[in-house]
Amino acid sequence: MPDQLPLRLRGEDGRPLRVAHLTTVDMSLHLLLATELTVDVEHGLHTYGISAPGPYLDRIERTGARHRPLPSLTRAWQPRADLAAARELLAALREIRPDVLHTHNPKTGVLGRVLGRLARVPVVVNTCHGLWAQAHDPLAKRLAVLGAEAFAARFSHAELYQNAEDHATLARWGVPARRARVVGNGVDLDRFPAPGPDRDALRTRLRAELGVADDELLVGGVGRRVAEKGIREYAEAARALAGKARFVWIGPDDPDKPDALRAAEAGVEFLGARDDMPAVYAALDVFVLPSYREGFSRSGMEAAASGLPLLLSDIRGCREIGTHDQHLLLTPAADAAALTTALDRLLTEPGLRIRLGAAARRRALDRFDQRAVARVSLETYAAVARARGLRWTTD
Repeated sequence: MPDQLPLRLRGEDGRPLRVAHLTTVDMSLHLLLATELTVDVEHGLHTYGISAPGPYLDRIERTGARHRPLPSLTRAWQPRADLAAARELLAALREIRPDVLHTHNPKTGVLGRVLGRLARVPVVVNTCHGLWAQAHDPLAKRLAVLGAEAFAARFSHAELYQNAEDHATLARWGVPARRARVVGNGVDLDRFPAPGPDRDALRTRLRAELGVADDELLVGGVGRRVAEKGIREYAEAARALAGKARFVWIGPDDPDKPDALRAAEAGVEFLGARDDMPAVYAALDVFVLPSYREGFSRSGMEAAASGLPLLLSDIRGCREIGTHDQHLLLTPAADAAALTTALDRLLTEPGLRIRLGAAARRRALDRFDQRAVARVSLETYAAVARARGLRWTTD
């Protein structure tokens, strides 16, 4: 596909095009796609978010996008609810009549691609935010996941991948290279100030709110409160390193997930979901994400943009954030002992923290601009339209 195409797309006779982004829950529209929704609106597209309804609707609509709820949609595969959600999705597509349906998340990626083509949406594009099966998962799960993704990919016009490993995996399952592209991932870099007075003010305010002393090290992780984020291993490391730092976790509960963590984990303070993430990162001295699965870690990119030293799992979706001992530290997933050793190194070597934080910030500015990722989506829509002979125009 061409690397550079004009961004302002119009339909035949110059009418504004309609693009719909489909996710399972509204949290994904807000946390993963807010910048992409904003960019679509800025470039003249009538933009919709489609998902199950939830607490993020006001924030989604503040981007300028409109939300269309699917009340029956759930994350779990439930045949009766899924059939109802499929009917709701078809009704939404007939109502919105999108020129582009862009699907996200595992479940809606499968349902949306198939139903989008059945509804005759002119352009159907999917972004793989991370395959939901790992090498250590049972063979039956891996076959089911990869088979479903390969099947659904037959219905899309283009497949976008956030990391090269997922692209390579599905290429072996027959997803054609001519319809696939690795686009990476990004964040809104303008939200995260460089070290300086603005960042210092955010740091001072939040540390005072949390009661963190000036000479106290604050370690934090960010993500949903589920086991696959490696929170149990993080808590074990925190207990082993008690007295060397204070350990917190920021992120929402996710009670619908089978691995949701509801009980307290000794050694870690859970601060819940917060809207002031630039201040959160500014307040931290070390960022930790010992996750088992990531498509392309958003919190890792945000922490890097904030100039923090990072300790991440050595998995796809985290390795893309940077190179071990150059931009960050990597440790094996589900290995509390290795996590403890690496975290202790960061706590006791201030020079290492400074070096890795500066390198992470440089890499974020060079690689992790979400507006660039959104531009690739627009270019992909235009390229598919040209290949299909659609009479879209650009200006």
